[in-house]
Amino acid sequence: MLIAAAATTGALAAGGNGPAKASEALFLVQVMALILLGRLLGEAMQRIGQPSVMGQLIAGLILGPSALGVLWPDGQHALFPSGPEQKAMLDGVAQIGVLMLLLLAGMETDLKLVRRVGRAAFSVSLTGIVLPFACGFALGEFIPDFLLPDPSERLIASLFLGTALSISSVKVVAMVVREMNFMRRNVGQVILASAVIDDTVGWIIIAITFSLAESGSLDLPSLARSIVGTLVFLAVSLTVGRRVVFWLIRWANDTLVSEVPVISVILLIMGAMALITDAIGVHTVLGAFVAGILVGESPILTRQIDMQLRGLIMGLFTPVFFGAAGLSADLTILADMRLLLLTGGLVLIASIGKFAGAFAGGVMGQLTARESLALACGMNARGSTEVIVATIGLSIGVLSQDLFTMIVAMAIITTMAMPPMLRWALGRLPLGAGEKARLEREEAETKGFLPKVERLLLAVDDSANARFAARLTGMIAGGRGRPTTVIHVGSMDEDDVPAAERIPAEADPPEEDTAEETVKAAAKTTTDVEEDEAEKPKPGRVDVSTTKAKETPTERAIAEEAKKGYDLMVIGIENTEAANGGFHGDVTRLAASFDGPLAVLAGRGEAIDAPAESPLRILVPVNGTEASRRAAEIAVAFARASHVPFTALYVAPVAAAESSGNGKGRRRVTPPTRTRRHEEAILKDVVTMAERYGTHARTRVRVDVVPDEAILREAAIGRSNLIVMGVNRRPGDTLNFGDTAAHLLEKGKASILFVTG
Repeated sequence: MLIAAAATTGALAAGGNGPAKASEALFLVQVMALILLGRLLGEAMQRIGQPSVMGQLIAGLILGPSALGVLWPDGQHALFPSGPEQKAMLDGVAQIGVLMLLLLAGMETDLKLVRRVGRAAFSVSLTGIVLPFACGFALGEFIPDFLLPDPSERLIASLFLGTALSISSVKVVAMVVREMNFMRRNVGQVILASAVIDDTVGWIIIAITFSLAESGSLDLPSLARSIVGTLVFLAVSLTVGRRVVFWLIRWANDTLVSEVPVISVILLIMGAMALITDAIGVHTVLGAFVAGILVGESPILTRQIDMQLRGLIMGLFTPVFFGAAGLSADLTILADMRLLLLTGGLVLIASIGKFAGAFAGGVMGQLTARESLALACGMNARGSTEVIVATIGLSIGVLSQDLFTMIVAMAIITTMAMPPMLRWALGRLPLGAGEKARLEREEAETKGFLPKVERLLLAVDDSANARFAARLTGMIAGGRGRPTTVIHVGSMDEDDVPAAERIPAEADPPEEDTAEETVKAAAKTTTDVEEDEAEKPKPGRVDVSTTKAKETPTERAIAEEAKKGYDLMVIGIENTEAANGGFHGDVTRLAASFDGPLAVLAGRGEAIDAPAESPLRILVPVNGTEASRRAAEIAVAFARASHVPFTALYVAPVAAAESSGNGKGRRRVTPPTRTRRHEEAILKDVVTMAERYGTHARTRVRVDVVPDEAILREAAIGRSNLIVMGVNRRPGDTLNFGDTAAHLLEKGKASILFVTG
């Protein structure tokens, strides 16, 4: 039906006389055909364990001269006429698609993973690039002249072939490794990191090679300018550029109110960096790839934004680009026995070079023979990366049409052969004791509360309690460099506060650091557990921004700020407790403006006297609930940052309790209902969590009193000055965390941080 529509459209566009003009309707039919068939074949490929991009490439082969052109030449020409005007429309989308695909590849590049596996990944990449590069270069020196677009520029073609044979496809490798549940295995990380390095180095070499091709000769000044320009561009991008990109994404997310502003800014960043690389004499693909790396490292790139951008690329640009690449290849040339044998030789040389290089690199990196074999199998897939490189080579005249088709065939064969080979090799790898322990730790992390917190909001005034809250916030933020926004709420309107809730203001505290400086200082004391225990922890660096609630009512300012996307709000203000008990109206109004998890601080004692320097003695009550486990994670973060142990107190739940009068008298307690084994399991979980992050938890059990009395008694015995308590919000007009929290707020002498989920 689409082909018939294309034929009709083509006839109308021609007007019955003369050459056909470019038709928007025909262009739409072409895009629809590539998306439809690419989607169907992509689904089929995934169901048999192959990457979906292979289905999209095969869709182009089917619609092009390789299949449809043989079976129905007139229909193929009607759907994809050879006229330059019509072809330019599809090529334009495909060229934008190249940049978008490189942007996405950069976003999926994990530089932290490369640093983690270190030596093994670099040795695999070094030999895995050098050996196939040498093979490809030698092949280029000996291939027949009729395969070269210009035999006088054989050197540039040889450099291009060497680079093309040395790269691997991160997408295909990641797909198989993820499917086999090897993403976090040691060898899986080495495979992925090696592919990342291959891609990164490959795109740099390709960009330089393309600049040579465009200059037409091996001009040493031009080559030096390209290399130096590339190095300067990378150095500036990965230092100053990283901060600029992060600031731009944050500014767009927090300031612009139109739909998907962050995606617009990301596309502008990609375009600007592509133009910069073009200006320094290298290909635009390098700028798009580096832009993707910087965008992917942005701390506030939310999952929703990532999925929106990915959906645009995968839904439109990917099938059009790979389909167009398939249209450009004509597999009918392989009917020529010479070309068929040359293609077989190309596949053989590419496979042997990559396999041998990766295996040797694994051995040099002190991996076992089985691990090196898995590496060699995984690194041989060229996949989408090879097709992108070949397409660019064809567009700038480095490759002839026949050589382009041979490279596309090689990419298809090596890519489709890799998944079963890698599955076979990975299935033979045993799991070591150290690796097993690391995997168990990472599995536990995925179920935690703090690992899901990406951005913090701190609501403070100018009180000592605010500075203590800023210090605690910095300890939470520093571990993983979580960006933090400080909103200064100032004094709430006293006319809106009932007289019973008004409490005398404390004397002005001594001049100390601002909340922002306190957050940064606390973050620097915090270290994060690296994936590789051999690496030394590094001080936390946190980006802190500031806003103020000016004429806007404070609760409305909080609500407006919360729309920008925060995972935890910390409240630290002077008016925490009302004079008649419970939380002050100021805290209630602030909390009501934020729907997510809260951490409300009621600072007391020495923590208020010296909010930025007082040593912490931390107590966290636990009882096996999700709320108490959240609190335990927060306590671990504080203990790590302060380099002190903490106490985990198991408070046995009671079946019933009665109080006399207004609840301030002695209460009767019934025996606990949980077993000793259950208590030990809960405390063991906290101890294991603490050990996982390099700190220590002391354990205590109290079963003879109601929870609040047990907590107060243990705090007094241990001289605890900070209680971290997990709570749940209760419905009502005022902020209410339950009776136990209310009694602690009323009677406690230590600072208390109430943490909700």
